[in-house]
Amino acid sequence: MGWLSFSVGLVSLWSMVFTVSGIGANWGTQCSHLLPPDTVVRLLRDNGFQRIKLFDADYDALRALGKSGIEVMVGIPNDMLLTMASSVKAAEKWVAKNVSTHLTTNNVNIKYVAVGNEPFLETYNGSFLKTTFPALQNVQSALIKAGLGTTVKVTVPLNADVYESSTGYPSGGDFRADIHDLMLAIVKFLSDNGAPFTVNIYPFISLYTDENFPVEYAFFDEKATPVTDGGTTYYNMFDANYDTLVWALQKNGFGNLPIIVGEIGWPTDGDRNANIVYAQRFNQGFMTHILGGKGTPMRPGAVDVYLFSLIDEDAKSVQPGNFERHWGIFNYDGSAKYQLNLGATNSGALVAARGVKYLDRKWCVMKPSAKLDDPDVSPSVSYACGLADCTTLGYGTSCGNLDGRGNVSYAFNSYYQRNNQLDGACKFPNVSMITKTDPSVGSCKFPVMIEPYYGGTERTVGSLQKPVILASGLILFLLKIL
Repeated sequence: MGWLSFSVGLVSLWSMVFTVSGIGANWGTQCSHLLPPDTVVRLLRDNGFQRIKLFDADYDALRALGKSGIEVMVGIPNDMLLTMASSVKAAEKWVAKNVSTHLTTNNVNIKYVAVGNEPFLETYNGSFLKTTFPALQNVQSALIKAGLGTTVKVTVPLNADVYESSTGYPSGGDFRADIHDLMLAIVKFLSDNGAPFTVNIYPFISLYTDENFPVEYAFFDEKATPVTDGGTTYYNMFDANYDTLVWALQKNGFGNLPIIVGEIGWPTDGDRNANIVYAQRFNQGFMTHILGGKGTPMRPGAVDVYLFSLIDEDAKSVQPGNFERHWGIFNYDGSAKYQLNLGATNSGALVAARGVKYLDRKWCVMKPSAKLDDPDVSPSVSYACGLADCTTLGYGTSCGNLDGRGNVSYAFNSYYQRNNQLDGACKFPNVSMITKTDPSVGSCKFPVMIEPYYGGTERTVGSLQKPVILASGLILFLLKIL
C-alpha cells in the first residue's frame, strides 16, 4: 500500500481510552524496578483514568484495583493460548482464579478478558493460528459457566496487519487473505457474544519502517497532504487506518461491530523519530481529536481508545527497536515526561506519582584516569548494556550527544542502578568508580532507580535476561573511536 500502508506495530503494553465513560490506559510491567501497584492505581486516579488494560492477570495489580471503580481488561498471554485452547477445564480454572475471585472478593471491576495479544502478527509465522480461536471459545464458555457471560466480554487484541487494502485507500479494506476465513470466524463469534473487536494502530511504526512515509500524515494538525478516498478526505493516518478496518467489517457483514483501539501512542527515545516533541505532538493531537467526539468519517461518534503506554518498561525486548522501552507518558518512576491534557484533571496536565522512594543519589561512572582504548572498556560496556538498558544511546536519541567517556559512564551506571547500586555492580576492572556528582548532561539523564518492589514473587534484579553481546561496530560507535 506504499506510504499509506498500515504497518505492523510490534509492541505490546498501557493505553488510553475515551468514551462517554472516561479515559483508560495499558499497564505494562516488564520493568526491572516496578512501582508498587497501589502507587500506580493512585496515579491512575489522580490523572482521571477510568479504564485499565493489563497484559496478564497479576494478583497484586488486580488487588490494588479493587474498590477503585476503574474498569479492567485482564489479559491471557500468548504462551497460555495452547493451554486454554486444549482444555475447557483449564479455561474454567483460569476464569475462577483470575476473574470470579477478584470480582467477588476484591471488588475489581473486570469488564473484559483479552485472549492473547497480537497473536496473528506475521512475524510469529503462524504460531498461534490454530490456538487463538479455540482459546477464545473456551474462555467464553468458562465465563458463561461462571455466570459472567453478559457482564464480562472476551476480545482478542489484534495488530492492524490483520487487515489490508487492495487499493491503498480505506474503502479497499478487507481482512488479510491468508487469515481471511479465520478472521471472519472470530468476528462472527465476537458479534454473536456482544463482544468488541480490539485493534492496535501505530503510525509511529509506519514512520519507523518506511523512510518514504510522510511524517506529517502521522499527526493530527492537518499539515499533511490529505488523502481522498471517493468523496471522503483523510487528514491523518489514524482515521484512514481505523476506517480501513470499518470497511473490512462492513464488507463482510459486521458493519456495526464495536471497535476498541487497544494500543496507540508514540515513544520518546531509542530512535531519531522517537522523542519528546513528537510524542507530545502526537498524543496531545490524538487526545484532542478523540475528546471532541467526532470519531472518524466512517464511524462518527465517541471512540474507545487506549494510548500506549502509561509507564516506560526497561526490561522489554528491543528486537522490534530500541524505542520499545520508551512508550510511556510517564517515566519509570511515575514522573511526567511532558505536558499532556487528558481532559480529566483541573490543571490540564499530567499528575506525577506520589510517595515514590528512590535509591541513594549516587552513580557509577568511568574513572577519570581510565582511557577509552583500555582493553577492559569495550567488553565492560558490552556486558553492562547486555544486562541493563542502553537504548538511550545512539544516533538521534536523548543521550546521542554524549562523547565516548559519557557513553561508557552511562552504560556502567545503567548496570549499577539495575542491580540496586550494589558495590559489586560498579567494579568493572580498573575503569569504573562510584560518584555522588550527577553526571547528567542536557537532555541525557543518568537515572537513580526507585526502590525495588518485588510483590508476591521474588524478582532477581539485574538478571532478567542473558547478556546481549553487542556488535563490535556498536561498541566502537559508543566509544567514538572509529
